[in-house]
Amino acid sequence: MKLEHRVELFTRLQNANPHPTTELKYSSPFELLVAVLLSAQSTDLGVNKATSKLFAIANTPADILSLGLDNLMEYLKTINLYRTKAKNLLATCQILITQHQGKVPSNRLALEALPGVGRKTANVMLNTAFGESTIAVDTHIFRVSNRLKLAPGSTVNIVEQKLLKAVPAQFQKNAHHWLLLHGRYICKARHPECWRCPLADLCPFKPKTPAPEVQIKYPKNLSSK
Repeated sequence: MKLEHRVELFTRLQNANPHPTTELKYSSPFELLVAVLLSAQSTDLGVNKATSKLFAIANTPADILSLGLDNLMEYLKTINLYRTKAKNLLATCQILITQHQGKVPSNRLALEALPGVGRKTANVMLNTAFGESTIAVDTHIFRVSNRLKLAPGSTVNIVEQKLLKAVPAQFQKNAHHWLLLHGRYICKARHPECWRCPLADLCPFKPKTPAPEVQIKYPKNLSSK
């Protein structure tokens, strides 16, 4: 995609949503870390429902450790893979206390050393909690980047590296959120809503999905003539 088109693409996304952010609910870097750890193969809505109850009684590493595994799993049981996530969360809390004075580290190596934290989670934390211009490539961003030919690639790592070069500097801090939300609500996997996409004229993806037909429903007592 040409530079002028990339600038236009992100300008449109910025105009539509000037201050994008994650849909995960949190009030501290630690709460965000917990939410992101729990979000793998789960919806943000489902995570928010679980964490709203969890954070009401435990929102620090020490508090969550004090719950123990069985009690923690009770709060997380509505989330996919909750047993594994609970174990990773407890191990992460222990490391935060013993190695980082109970605080979430703000560097990549320390973040990726935490149980259950990979490159994507580290990128989310660096961007959303600490303001760095990182891009965490999830399934939505991977799909959108390939469809738009913005940063085509066969793996998330390839797409991430291409995005870091393709996204104009003035848009890099928020690019992650714009692309994710665009993929979540408009450029969907099975039925992209191309008819209402603000980027349709910049997108080479074919075939474009037409607008659904509007079916007029008449009252049952109205006979056709």
